[in-house]
Amino acid sequence: MTESSTPDLRMSSAPPPPPAPASAPASAPAAAAASAPASAPANGAPTGAEMARATEVLRIISASYSAKMVGQDRLRTSLLVSLIAGGHILLESVPGLAKTTAASTLADTVKAQFRRIQCTPDLLPSDITGNQIYDAATGSFRTVLGPVHANFVLLDEINRSSAKTQSAMLEAMQEHQTTIGGEIHHLPKPFLVIATQNPIEQEGTYELPEAQMDRFLLKEIVEYPSPAEELEVLSRIDSGVLDPDRHVASAVSLDDVHLLQDVASRIYVDPAIRNYIVSIAYVTRNPAPYIGEERARFIKYGASPRASIAFLQASRALALLKGRSHVLPEDIRELRHLVLRHRVLLTFEADAEGIRSEDIIDQIFASVPTP
Repeated sequence: MTESSTPDLRMSSAPPPPPAPASAPASAPAAAAASAPASAPANGAPTGAEMARATEVLRIISASYSAKMVGQDRLRTSLLVSLIAGGHILLESVPGLAKTTAASTLADTVKAQFRRIQCTPDLLPSDITGNQIYDAATGSFRTVLGPVHANFVLLDEINRSSAKTQSAMLEAMQEHQTTIGGEIHHLPKPFLVIATQNPIEQEGTYELPEAQMDRFLLKEIVEYPSPAEELEVLSRIDSGVLDPDRHVASAVSLDDVHLLQDVASRIYVDPAIRNYIVSIAYVTRNPAPYIGEERARFIKYGASPRASIAFLQASRALALLKGRSHVLPEDIRELRHLVLRHRVLLTFEADAEGIRSEDIIDQIFASVPTP
C-alpha cells in the first residue's frame, strides 16, 4: 500500500481526518452526485415513487412479522437488511429465542419457498445440495435438487455439521449455484441463508472456519426477551398465534423483494462515507498506531475487503429501511457490530481476559473520525 493510499490516522488525542476523496463531498446527495459521478449508482437515484413503494412494502412486511413475533425488533432489522442487501446472516444465541420462528415468519410474509435443514454430524453435502438418483424405469439418472434450492434456507445449528458439509454451502452462498453430477443448477432469487449456532454447547460441534464466517454479510447476537415480552409470548401461545401449524398470510410477493433490492442498490453513498468505510477496515488490519499496542495485541486478524463491501451493501439497505435515499455515517456506526464481530478475530489471550470483539470494534470506531 502506497503512502497516498494509506489512511493517515496516526494515534493522537485528536486524530486527523481520513484523506479527502477525489471529489469533495457536497452537503446534499443530489449535489454530491453531480460533483462525484463515479460514486453515484449507475442506474440513477431512486425516484420518489420508488421510495414510496419500497417504504410501503417494508411497512407491510414489518406489520406481518410483528403479528406473530414478539419483540426482537433488532433481529427483524438484521434479517431485512440481509434480504435487501442480497447477503446471508448468522444468528447466535442460546436455544429457545425464536430464531427458527423469525426465519419462517419472514418467509411466510414474503410469498417464498422456505426450507429448514437441521445440521447434524452425519449430514452429507448431497443432503443439502442434491444428488443424482438412478431411475430403473428409464434406465437413466435423474437429478433431485436438495433443500438449499429455495428462497429462504434455515441452517439450524450449522456448527453441528462436519467441515465437509459446511464447505458444500460455500459455492451456494457465494456463487448462488450448486453443481450436481457436473451440471450447474442456479439457485432462485432472492436467496437468503439464515444460519444459527448455539454458543453454549460445544460438544459434537465443528467451529466455522474463517472462510465461511466471512461469507455471512452480518452476524447477529439474539438476546433474551424482556419480562413484558415474555408475558406476551405466553398470551400468544394461549391464543394460538404461535401454533406451529398457523402461518401468517403472505403479504408481499417476490417481485416486491426484487424492487427493494433494486432500489437499495441505487441508494447514494457519498465519497466521504466510502472513505470512512475503507479507513475503518484499514485500522482493523493495522490497529497498533490507532488503538494502542495494549489493545492491538488482542486482534489476531483484521477484516477482509468483504467487510468494506458488507458496510456498503448493508448501509444502503438500512438507509432504505429508514426511508432515506442516501447513507449517513450513523448507518455505518449502527452496523459496526453486525458487520465486524465475525471478521475481527481475537486471540486466545483476549478470550481469557474477557475481551469481546465488540469492545475492540468500538475502540476502532472511536479512533476513526466521523465524516
